Amino acid sequence: MSAAEAAAEPRSTIRLSVNGKDHVLDVPDRKLLSDVLRQDLELTGTHVGCEHGVCGACTVQLDGDPIRSCLIFAASAQSHEVTTVEGIGDDPENPADVQQAFIDSHGLQCGFCTPGFITTIDAFVNENPHPSEEEAREAISGNLCRCTGYQNIVKAVQRTAELRGGCGQGCCDDEDAGVSQ
Repeated sequence: MSAAEAAAEPRSTIRLSVNGKDHVLDVPDRKLLSDVLRQDLELTGTHVGCEHGVCGACTVQLDGDPIRSCLIFAASAQSHEVTTVEGIGDDPENPADVQQAFIDSHGLQCGFCTPGFITTIDAFVNENPHPSEEEAREAISGNLCRCTGYQNIVKAVQRTAELRGGCGQGCCDDEDAGVSQ
């Protein structure tokens, strides 16, 4: 794209709420949310892999639901809360429960896919605090990993549930077992 074409591209001033902070940005109308997060807000935890919504590396949460940020224009995220992996936990000394679950379960190797898995699993366990192994596998089925073979990532899903007070096995009603939520 030439400089003249870039200058003629329609732009909008948008308000984004990202990780609980409000931002006002002037962006091209067709700029992707993943690009705004990485380039404009310097939140580089959101990775861009395939740029087609297939790999899941760019997954963020939009109002608590996992979405592929490479498939949505930033302007479409107005009036919604965007949560990136940095919003889930950005303190290496005190990782969020889902991050600790990945550590405990050895759920990562190279780490490129990890932010997408973290945001996906966080949202999933919020909705399903007692996942079975099968449910855990289904929840992460839209995220690809070239390194781990998924078994330890499934364990991380179940460990996240345990850390949040569930059994993590989908086999019992934790309320009846005396576990408070």
